[in-house]
Amino acid sequence: MHSSIKQTSLEKGMHFFLTKMIAGIAVVVALIALTELLRSALLDKTNLSDGTKALITSITEAIISVAGYIILFKAYDKRQIGELSATKFISNAIPGFMTGILLQTIFIFIIYVAGGYSVDRVNHASTLIVPFAFALTAGFVAEIIMIGIVFRLLEKQTGTIVALIIFVILFAVLHVNVKGATVISVGATAMQAGLMLPAAYVVSRNLWLPIFIHFGWDFAEPGLFGGINPSSSLTHGLITSNIAGNSLLTGGQTGPQDSLSSLFLCALLGSLFLLYAKRKNRLIKPQWRYE
Repeated sequence: MHSSIKQTSLEKGMHFFLTKMIAGIAVVVALIALTELLRSALLDKTNLSDGTKALITSITEAIISVAGYIILFKAYDKRQIGELSATKFISNAIPGFMTGILLQTIFIFIIYVAGGYSVDRVNHASTLIVPFAFALTAGFVAEIIMIGIVFRLLEKQTGTIVALIIFVILFAVLHVNVKGATVISVGATAMQAGLMLPAAYVVSRNLWLPIFIHFGWDFAEPGLFGGINPSSSLTHGLITSNIAGNSLLTGGQTGPQDSLSSLFLCALLGSLFLLYAKRKNRLIKPQWRYE
């Protein structure tokens, strides 16, 4: 009897949402760390170009982060992982990728109209490989962890609205002390990562949409338009550009993604996602229970 009670308590602890979060994050981070070790041990000793090495590594990391997530939560939850369904890949990946690129194009266009964007030169197409690889890893790994693990489990526990509020506050707080941060840049980041991307998951109920929005976004900013991306040190892309002018439009030290136009457009798109999700009855009510 006593042993049965202990086992029940252990099972509850193992299935508590915070325990699941920690386990999920640990698995994905460990897989990425292993991939980086293998890169150092194997790829870095070859004569392959840096771009090819980066592309092989990023594709591997994208695949194993998805595989690790599916295997872990299929075993944990005893369910099919519908949020990474192969049948929904194309219908969400392509619109997601194009949305990320379109948003960055709009930011750049606004800067251009204001006279703050000019093209110094157009580089060889091969310069797209490294930005593509960086964006692929960032989109997959970041959203598998932040949306697939943290937001999904938090939303199930607290409900959609509370989870979104927590995410907006979380990303704002995490970026307050970033070098060059302003009220606008912090607000823009909170709207992008704290509202728009989780809302993309809520409206689609799959991870492909937020993954590929992030992928397209991070690829376009430095890779296509030569803008600053604060999460990378990339200096080369298809276009070598000169971005200058009012930091409200350019994003200042942290790039176009932290501009005023980014803040408003991401807030608008996130809100539209949520309105559509509400209409489709895809918002989750809080459970407030210990699992």
